[in-house]
Amino acid sequence: MQKQTLFLVTLFAWGGFALGLPQGSSAVELIAQSRPTSASQRLNELLREGRKRVDAGDFMGAIALYQEAASLDGNNARIFAGIGYLKARQGDYRAAVDAYRRAVSLDTNNADFAYALGFSLASGGDYSAAASAYQRAIQLDPRNLNAHLGLGVVLLRQNDYNGAIRSYQQVLSIDPRNPDAYELIGALYLQQERYREAIEPLQQAAQLAPRKSSIQLKLASAWLAQNNLDAGRVALEEASRLEPNNPDIHFEIARLRQAQNDLQASLSAYRRVTALRPDHIDAHLAIADILTQQQDYLLAIVAYRKLIELAPNNPQAYYRLGLALQTRERRLEAREALEKARDLFRAQNQADGVRQVEEALRRLR
Repeated sequence: MQKQTLFLVTLFAWGGFALGLPQGSSAVELIAQSRPTSASQRLNELLREGRKRVDAGDFMGAIALYQEAASLDGNNARIFAGIGYLKARQGDYRAAVDAYRRAVSLDTNNADFAYALGFSLASGGDYSAAASAYQRAIQLDPRNLNAHLGLGVVLLRQNDYNGAIRSYQQVLSIDPRNPDAYELIGALYLQQERYREAIEPLQQAAQLAPRKSSIQLKLASAWLAQNNLDAGRVALEEASRLEPNNPDIHFEIARLRQAQNDLQASLSAYRRVTALRPDHIDAHLAIADILTQQQDYLLAIVAYRKLIELAPNNPQAYYRLGLALQTRERRLEAREALEKARDLFRAQNQADGVRQVEEALRRLR
């Protein structure tokens, strides 16, 4: 098994854990509470109604009310922080960044606002600016664990491994039993292909957070990269027990079974993946390939056609469909599929794929 085969899709999705924003609900409460009794009745009405909308989950309605409130009181940092929080909750990180930047400019010594700005910048992919925001949050509140963790993550994304390690070690100096820091150290070693060194921090993370599946996924990756299939299997099974409906876990189990040549178990696991995530392209391709390997060409053809419905520009799907059709003596359909594969390979500048298909077409004549 190649070392990267089981390098998990979710490995560096924030290091396998979710950094959180400062609670927007409390910020919204403070907006209303911070107004003196002599303040504009309209402003207070907007803030109270906005709070109700937040509690009801109507973020769009709440944002509209807070934006109107901001037009009445443009110097209230907490109004803009509330807007930023709700925009981030909606996944609109660009708008969240704009709102948090306004909040930070109005309240330059608020560590929560600086951290939330870093979170929103990082979520939008601006890692350099996110690092600066996290560093400002740490300057204001040196014991802000999430700011240290967030800084480590964005430094890791920029391949600053030493800086990331320092951030995680700082977390452990503040909180020696912090599982996220150990997990992220393990993730860093995995990214550097230092698989043996990754084991110890990941095992420590697992002891501190025994119900966290992402740690088991990383442990599996570290074991499997060292060809310790038994330990890798145990870690994957534990991850599956902790999170039975996670398609990424079942996908890795399927790949492990396939590497062990247990095709039937692998096929079952891939089918579990597609049941949980019907548009999982790699799982559909693997199902079709295994059926071909088992010489169940009729079902393989069906599987390749399903894959083509999901990924109509995937040249490998057409190429393998053409080969499967050829085994069933469906030569006209095989030629059409192979020619489509050739056209797609050409359009994608994949010369090796073009040569492969042309050889198959010559054999078909």
